[in-house]
Amino acid sequence: MSYTDTFIRVAEDCPAEIGTTPVSGRPLPPAHVIQYQLLAGAPYQYNHEELLYQVHVRHKEIPEEERDSRREEIWAELFAKNHPCLRASMLPKKYGWGVHYDAEGKIALYAKESPEYDYYSSSGEAGVKLLNAMRSKRR
Repeated sequence: MSYTDTFIRVAEDCPAEIGTTPVSGRPLPPAHVIQYQLLAGAPYQYNHEELLYQVHVRHKEIPEEERDSRREEIWAELFAKNHPCLRASMLPKKYGWGVHYDAEGKIALYAKESPEYDYYSSSGEAGVKLLNAMRSKRR
């Protein structure tokens, strides 16, 4: 699911008080670590589908040459099934990151303690639709 002019707030039950960089001790990093690396390094570069694709090829360790030669095939296989939106990502659920989709659907992360997070999450002036990240636990 792709959004435009939307801000996903940190989940109500998020344990992080500030935006925390996710890390993993695994040799192959989990999706949320790759999401963070991509979005923190290049805000507003990826839309939802592009982000999913980049996370997929990195997580599966698909070589650059194969990504270039089989891009359309990999893309078609990946999007043959549905994928959760970033409301379900560990970034806003556990690590304290708000997710902003601009008018073009490009994505940026904002730490819970940042002025940008405050602006998007509490100001009607921001002109964005506000959504909460999914809770980690049932009520």
